[in-house]
Amino acid sequence: MSAVKHSSRAPAPVGLYPHARKVGNLLFLSGVGPRKKDSKEIPGVTLDDNGNIATYDIAEQCHSVFSNVRAILEDAGSSWDRLVDVTVFLTNMKDDFKTYNEIYAKYFRDNQPCRTTVEVLSLPTPIGIELKCIATID
Repeated sequence: MSAVKHSSRAPAPVGLYPHARKVGNLLFLSGVGPRKKDSKEIPGVTLDDNGNIATYDIAEQCHSVFSNVRAILEDAGSSWDRLVDVTVFLTNMKDDFKTYNEIYAKYFRDNQPCRTTVEVLSLPTPIGIELKCIATID
C-alpha cells in the first residue's frame, strides 16, 4: 500500500506528481528544486528578459533546496536524519560541484546517506540543482 504526501511549506510540483509517496517504511521524494513556495522566484537566480538564466548563485540554491527537502520530509512524517539516499542533479558540475559539495558536507555531517551526483544539460525550470531523495518513515 502507498500513500501520497504533500507539503504545505514547499513549492508546488511543476507537474502532476506528489511531493512524496510512502511505500512500506520508505518515503520517496519527487525531484525537489530551490524554488520558493507560492512564487516563481528562484533564490540565487536572475533571469534575463527572455526568461533565461543571466546569473546564478549555486550556494543560495543549495541552501534553498535543502530547506525544501527538509519541509517535505517533516510534513510527510519523516525527518532529515532519516534520509538514506540522495541523488543530486547539477547543471554545471565543473563550476558548481566544489561549492555544492562543501555545503552538502555541512548539512549531512551527522547523517550521511548514500549519494549520487550527476550533471544534466538542464532541468525543467531555470535552476542549477535538484534533489531526488529516499528516507525511512514509520
